[in-house]
Amino acid sequence: MKKLKFDVCILQRFGIKEQNLEFGKRDFERKGKICGESTEGSLPIMAALIVTRNVCIAKQSANGILGVLYPRTCNYSTDAPRPLNTTNLSAMKRGTGGRSSFNGIVATVFGCSGFVGRYVCNKLGKSGTQMVLPYRGDESDVMRLKVCGDLGQVLFHFYDLRDEKAIRTACKYSNVVINLVGREYETKNFKFKDVHIDGARRIARICREVGVERLIHVSALNVDPEPEGHIISGGSKFLRSKRLGEQAVFEEFPKATIIRPADIYGSEDRFLRYYAHVWRRQIRGTPLWFSGERTVKQPVYVSDVAQGIVNSVKDPDTAGKIYQAVGPKRYKLSELVDWFNRLMRKDEKWWGYLRYDMRFDPTFIFKTKLTEWICPNQPIGNLHMERLELECVTDKVLEKVPTLEDLGVQLTDMEDQVPWELRPYRASLYYDADLNEFETPAPPQTIAPRDEQRLYA
Repeated sequence: MKKLKFDVCILQRFGIKEQNLEFGKRDFERKGKICGESTEGSLPIMAALIVTRNVCIAKQSANGILGVLYPRTCNYSTDAPRPLNTTNLSAMKRGTGGRSSFNGIVATVFGCSGFVGRYVCNKLGKSGTQMVLPYRGDESDVMRLKVCGDLGQVLFHFYDLRDEKAIRTACKYSNVVINLVGREYETKNFKFKDVHIDGARRIARICREVGVERLIHVSALNVDPEPEGHIISGGSKFLRSKRLGEQAVFEEFPKATIIRPADIYGSEDRFLRYYAHVWRRQIRGTPLWFSGERTVKQPVYVSDVAQGIVNSVKDPDTAGKIYQAVGPKRYKLSELVDWFNRLMRKDEKWWGYLRYDMRFDPTFIFKTKLTEWICPNQPIGNLHMERLELECVTDKVLEKVPTLEDLGVQLTDMEDQVPWELRPYRASLYYDADLNEFETPAPPQTIAPRDEQRLYA
């Protein structure tokens, strides 16, 4: 049996007084008995250093109570107990937390090179998650994600959404899979059905077959099998395919977690920059459906969505549930677009900004269709008919469906983030803002529930 000894001389050498020796000695002997070990032998010097530090901390505490603090071997951001599914040491937690540690999660992130994927990978790597990042196209598109984790924490794997063997290889070593794959417009290679339904079903089925513990699938807000049409006859194909994709995921993986985000804004987004792009305008006017007066939006910050995804990975109670990722406030679309132009110094007073009803401008619809025909793979300014249709849809937040706040996310107000995001698009950018030569833009007005009901009365 291994013998341990409480060496008083070592403790005295490090400056511990006699009256404090009994605290460490009794605790040392008690732990030796619990472990079934004798308390005779030699004590490591590290133990003496720990006791010395803890005694000093206790003496300096404000309440004057003297005690010995017992350090923990590791302090993770996820302290919830996890079932031990393997005895493989390489699959267990190690380290003190952070990018250079391992928190026990190996996550495969499909769609990692996209807008939301970059934020999700950063937050996963920050908490010590090992990541397998499948990608298609050029490897330089995902090389920036290498710094999300320490050496050996981030692995890349080439795949195709139709290649089951590549998907299986990317998932078989992971206990968490996050599916962020999606498209807002169709191309000749991938239709909505190929990406949102067949691709989602394929990933969910393979995750079930290889024994993945958690599957997080990102869908969209306002999904509907029969959406109402505004500009496109029959409604949005995007929303219809997303709804059918959710059903396919639950059929193959019943314990999956679905995230339904609203319009997401942030750096390199397709919401703020869509309205800031010159191709979205008609000279200096901005056409909107009913001038934007009958559309209500609830945009959400991309970092909040990423944090909600990471929190759902760490919370086993989210399995089999749907969460709505929406912002803290609701606005009319007209109020948001007016505010964006005020922030960019392109309002009525300084620039001649004009907002009008899209229904009475057939040239703008023709311009959008022409853009789709000329640039089918990447429309200029992200302007395409499906985007115009989604722009007309009011965000519907269901009362019985939980939101990001139920995942412990503190939501970001648009007023705190959007001015910084739109700063590169300001007119007269060479003027010094600190000189107050321009008026401070008024913030957008939120819409009350009663006023929103009157819009559709």
